[in-house]
Amino acid sequence: MKGVVYKSTGSWYLVKGEDGEMYQSRIKGKFRIQGIKSTNPVAVGDHVEIDTETKGDETIGIIKEIHNRRNHIIRRSVNLSKQTHIIAANIDIAFLLITYNNPPTSTTFIDRFLVTAEAYQIPVILLFNKVDAYNMEEFAEMKFLAELYRNIGYECIGISAETGKNIDEVKAKMTNKVSVFAGHSGVGKSTLVNALEPGLDIKTAEISDQHRQGQHTTTFARMHDLSFDAQIIDTPGIRGFGVVDIDKYELDNYFPEFFKLKHKCKFNNCIHVDEPKCAVKEALENDEIAFSRYKSYLQIMEGDEDESYRKDPFQESK
Repeated sequence: MKGVVYKSTGSWYLVKGEDGEMYQSRIKGKFRIQGIKSTNPVAVGDHVEIDTETKGDETIGIIKEIHNRRNHIIRRSVNLSKQTHIIAANIDIAFLLITYNNPPTSTTFIDRFLVTAEAYQIPVILLFNKVDAYNMEEFAEMKFLAELYRNIGYECIGISAETGKNIDEVKAKMTNKVSVFAGHSGVGKSTLVNALEPGLDIKTAEISDQHRQGQHTTTFARMHDLSFDAQIIDTPGIRGFGVVDIDKYELDNYFPEFFKLKHKCKFNNCIHVDEPKCAVKEALENDEIAFSRYKSYLQIMEGDEDESYRKDPFQESK
């Protein structure tokens, strides 16, 4: 029987069968030795084939096949740099929630998420949340950041999950699609899902006053069916985002503003670091490319870890 994975806890999976029933399921051991270098060989959103077996009063599923993924979003596992973690699979659109200071979202984190989404051909919309909570200076900073990404070509929407500002616009973008919500813990993912579908009543938590970091309220990724013909994958809060290795000669393909200019560079294999007559560096010098984006590019190329959540999120975006 065909099914879709709705929840993954690492060893057990909640699968919705084509009969509409939910089955607690496990995988056959062979999936772990089929060259899947991931901490989770089965991800939420995966389309699978299951067999069912009855044990006492319970019918469980056995996942025997994973269908080819249309796409997936992936990150390097924290403290396990040689392994990866698949956040979700078969996604129509990803929403990245961004907040200014409660908790802070850095340009480094945003850029790493966008590069990964570009690499796996997943459209992204940036949601600047908690716009009702900022003073004039903070609001201006958020507008500046939104304009930076809007100029690159990304859609940016200012929202408030608390007041409902632009929630209907987000809902319209989600209709008839499988969406994933991502962002740091505490940016308001669960509050937003509750605003979109109040009946779900997803648990939320307060921001830690000590470090202005969010509390983890979503422990495992989970897909939800919504009443307005949409599906949402709610993900655990991500603190750092390790980009899976991308060839240094291909990295500029995933920075749209770099990609538009690379054909103007003197050398076809220019990586925009030390080469002469580099169109990307010239654009940087002319303030046509944001310094924060170029800095993220260099950090990813050098394989640096994302520790941006420890720093002022906007200090290098200007």
